[in-house]
Amino acid sequence: MRAAVLTSPGSTPDWAEHPDPRPEPGSTLVRVTAAAIVPLDLLCASGTSYFGAPSCPYVPGTQGVGVVEESAAFAPGTRVFFETAAGRAPGDGSLAERCVTADEMVVPIEAEVDDAAAAALGMSAVAAWMALTVRGRFRAGERVVVLGAGGAVGQVAVGAARLLGAGRVVAVGRSDEAQERAGRAGADEVVRLTDDAAVLADALTGALGGPADVVVDPVCGTAATAAARVLAPGGRLVNLGSASGDTAEFSSAVLRSRSAEILGYTNVTLTPDERRSALGAVFGHAAEGALAVDAEQLPMSDVATAWQRQATGQASRRQVLIP
Repeated sequence: MRAAVLTSPGSTPDWAEHPDPRPEPGSTLVRVTAAAIVPLDLLCASGTSYFGAPSCPYVPGTQGVGVVEESAAFAPGTRVFFETAAGRAPGDGSLAERCVTADEMVVPIEAEVDDAAAAALGMSAVAAWMALTVRGRFRAGERVVVLGAGGAVGQVAVGAARLLGAGRVVAVGRSDEAQERAGRAGADEVVRLTDDAAVLADALTGALGGPADVVVDPVCGTAATAAARVLAPGGRLVNLGSASGDTAEFSSAVLRSRSAEILGYTNVTLTPDERRSALGAVFGHAAEGALAVDAEQLPMSDVATAWQRQATGQASRRQVLIP
């Protein structure tokens, strides 16, 4: 088969011939129809992450969409979303014509959502959905702030807060493009990111018309510092990423006086049932036009170009590759 093959850690994968995957008991063979390049793919392939250096050559790709070709758990022809451990454990990933992954990492797609759209949403959408609804304990009518709102997680968090009945949704983005995407996702108001936490906190308060009940934070850094200052009594800030840095500053007086919470979230702790339920909700709302991630579709043979765009920060939209 043809696949995106990484020959050494930190390099760029090439579209090349690669051995066909062979399913073993407890695994499913999928014919890939769409796969997005996500930050985790580059992290795993870098050779410098806490996962350790990947065994090369290997095929990157931690998630994708496709059709079951061979499985004891799913009928051939079943359309599915799947994850892989590529780059974190021996084995190949989704950036290929075919992929084998564990049965527990495969979820049938029941909603009428396009393959490329489902691939663009993927586990980023699950993270946004779970951070807002489960970890953030969102309730209809509450005010929500979404940091990094132009990214995949942010776009879904904005859309989810809107469709679930938020009283007001305020998004934060740095670039004009990011702010435009957040507005299209459903934000009531979009605030431009500034590196001055005090200025940003004032802007958030003004845009919200009061304090924030829930903050969805995929960026950390200055944005999280500012958002924590505007938390309501009982407010919750849920961090699920560090795109703007690994640290933020939180006031003990603010947190104590408001009984506010700083919480962490990761998809890693999801059970198969939780993953299935969250994907079902996300894809269902996507089929109705309520959730989406801005994406660009490219032939998978252009993987080197798409990979470099992602690695250098030039990809303003999610890169979705089609075999």
